[in-house]
Amino acid sequence: MSRRETVRQALEAVASIPRDGDGPVFAEPWQAQAFAMAVTLNERGYFTWHEWTEVLGRTITAAGPHTRAEDYYLHWLSALETIVTRKALLDASQLHERRDAWDRAARATPHGEPIELGRE
Repeated sequence: MSRRETVRQALEAVASIPRDGDGPVFAEPWQAQAFAMAVTLNERGYFTWHEWTEVLGRTITAAGPHTRAEDYYLHWLSALETIVTRKALLDASQLHERRDAWDRAARATPHGEPIELGRE
């Protein structure tokens, strides 16, 4: 299946994805990266879109009725962490290490430049 087809399936399965006439819309680059990680993990067979929508839906519901639209991809990222640990692709300590590595790299990256792991 092509990447375009997988993205189309994601858009159909997850109706709440912010989008315009051309497809998903992202306010920040990290949102597109989180979206791409979920698409890639689905393509590789680690979870179905049905599994994904259940985890994402529970994450959004748990956030409560006052969730802001701009928090959507924070919930997406949280759901991604949940499903990755549930599927034993990474454990909680590995996620923590990756989060810390990204934080250090982001702080060490000059404004406007791409964040690269190892830049600490």
